[in-house]
Order: sequence, then structure tokens, then C-alpha cells
Amino acid sequence: MLHAANIKTGRFTSPHLIDRWDSITIEEKTVDAAKFYKAEDVVKLRDSIGNIRASEFEILTATAFELFTQEKVQVGVIEVGVGGRHDATNILQHPLVTVITKIGKDHQSLLGTTIEEIASHKAGIMKPGVACIIDATNQESVLQVLETAAQDVGAKPLHRLPSDFNQENANLQKYLAKSDLEIHQSVNTSLAYRAAMIAAQQTAPAVSSLALLEGARKSFWPGRLQTLDVRALTGRREPVILDGAHNPQSAEVLGSFVNKRVRTESRPVTWIIAASVGKELPELLSSLFQSQDNIVAVEFGPVDGMPWVTPVDAGSILEVARSLGVDGSLENAGKDVFHAFQLAAKSAAGDPIVIGGSLYLVSDVLRLLRDHVSHSSA
Repeated sequence: MLHAANIKTGRFTSPHLIDRWDSITIEEKTVDAAKFYKAEDVVKLRDSIGNIRASEFEILTATAFELFTQEKVQVGVIEVGVGGRHDATNILQHPLVTVITKIGKDHQSLLGTTIEEIASHKAGIMKPGVACIIDATNQESVLQVLETAAQDVGAKPLHRLPSDFNQENANLQKYLAKSDLEIHQSVNTSLAYRAAMIAAQQTAPAVSSLALLEGARKSFWPGRLQTLDVRALTGRREPVILDGAHNPQSAEVLGSFVNKRVRTESRPVTWIIAASVGKELPELLSSLFQSQDNIVAVEFGPVDGMPWVTPVDAGSILEVARSLGVDGSLENAGKDVFHAFQLAAKSAAGDPIVIGGSLYLVSDVLRLLRDHVSHSSA
């Protein structure tokens, strides 16, 4: 949105999708690999001289900030890595605005076992005198934690969206009414739009709401309800859905989308599924699988820059599928994502295929497609 309004914008998200440097974009373009490594070397030298012993994610975060400084971005859009309060990105003390989206159970070993404990960590990004936008569709106990934290910190104003705002903005209402968005997408659009408005008012006050909404219309987020052409891998002509749903909340959203727009009574869904160690598999997968579905379990490969992330054994995924009453085809692709596509195409035979369970599987799939297409055209 900010880019569409001619505000020079940088973005830092994690994890990366294909290469480590694609977590950093400037003006909607992934930073050049050579520039990334050069900036990373600068950061690593500071780390060494200062004997800081920064973690790999702290190095990556600092590299993003170094590149933003070098490129003189006007606004940086920063996604928290894990939680909020103790995350490396929270070194920023004077943000233009903070945003807390729908909170689900994830990273419980670090953030706590209850949704309220996790919410408390998320609230750690609030800053005195800085506007904070929260997703009002969170459960009431979460909203209470966030509102109390805002009062304690002095974060103001506190915007509860969509309830506080949408009715007051005709342009946003018209956009949402014409858009073919799922409920969670409409809510997230409202959050992003309000945050962009607040940021723009502090950097480019003349920006119009229509310019921001034009940016929303053109937005595309890889690995989120993404439609893939996999003919190069399998010969299959029907598209495949790719989504990084990796916790119960996002899995529920994906399952709802599949049931509403993809699944029919006569057409089972074939799932290609991976998950990270530490995930509660029954809770994650119960929103996705139905009894007639086919499952291909696979293990994602090593994650560059994140050696602590490991995949669940594919056999464990199939055991959970059986316990959930799935009686379709159950296939173990081991560590071979390409083989998983072959098995899924055979099981589906033209019926829907959906890939999910892990953002790291999304990375492997997108990398496989990129490399296969590059090899085929060489």
C-alpha cells in the first residue's frame, strides 16, 4: 500500500521463502544477493568488534535495518519473528504504529501454553504514545490482555479493527464489498490499511486513501492461498493450492477455505503435508483432513540460517491422520518433495491438491518449482 502511494518502503519478514535475502524487500523488490551479503558482512564485523555474539536472527534483523538505512527508505514494515516482547525486531523504540493481528497458539515452548500468555508477549511491541491497532476478532480474554497492556504502557490511541474504523471509511467499505476476500483477508486488509494511513500521515500527509487501496488491490503474498501451475513437475493440468498454514488458527482458516471453495462431496482432497517439530499435530491437522482425503506426508529440508528448525517425521503425520479417521490413501514421501508431488498427482487423479502445514515446506516447493523451470529452460 505504501509503495503504491509513492512512499519509499522497505519490508522485513520471516522466515524467508526461497533464499535468505528474500526476507528483505525495498520498493517491492527482493534485495540483490550481493548487496545483502555486503550489508551482512558490515553487521557481522560490528558484532565481532563489539563481542556481541548476536544470534543468526539478530544478525538478519540488523542486516535488514542496515539495508534500509543505506537505501534511505521512508517507512520500514517489520514483521516480528517470534512473540514480540523479546524479539530482535523489538529493538525499535519509536515506530510510527504497531499492529497486533489475530493471535493463535504457536511457539508455546517460548511464549507460554495459554493464549493469554502468548498475547502478553505480543503486547510487548506496544510503545508509549504510539498508536496500536489490534484485531478485534480475537477472543475476549486476548482483547482484555491487549487493552490492559496498552493502558499500562501508554500506547495510544488504541484502534480495535474492524469494529472501530470500517464504518467510518467509505472508500475501504466499497473496496471490501467489491473484493472476493475471505473474512480473515478482509480483516487483515483493514488492519494494514489503517496502519498505512497512520504511517503515511507522518511521512507523506498528502497521500490519499484511494492510492493505498490501489496498493491493496495489487497485493500478492506468496505461500498464502497461492495457486500453482505444477505441469512442469507432474504433467498435471489442474492447479494446486499452496498455503503456509502452520498453527491451529491458520489451519482452521485454510480448512474453511478448502471446504468452501475447493472440496465437494464427490471429490476428496489430496494433501501434501509437512510440519515442524514441536507442533501439536492433532490440533493442527484436524481442521484440514476429512475421512475420504488422501495424505502425502513429507519432510522439508534444512532451513538456511535456521539450523534449529527440524521437520516432524513423515510417518508421525500419517499416524495422526489415521487417528483422525482418514481412510484414503496414505503415502510417505520421506525427505523427497518432488516425489511427494508425484505421489499426490497419482492419488488425486485430477481432484484437488492442497499443500500446507509448514512455511518451510512452502519454501521447498517454491524453490523446487523455480529450479525445475530454470533447468527446463536452460
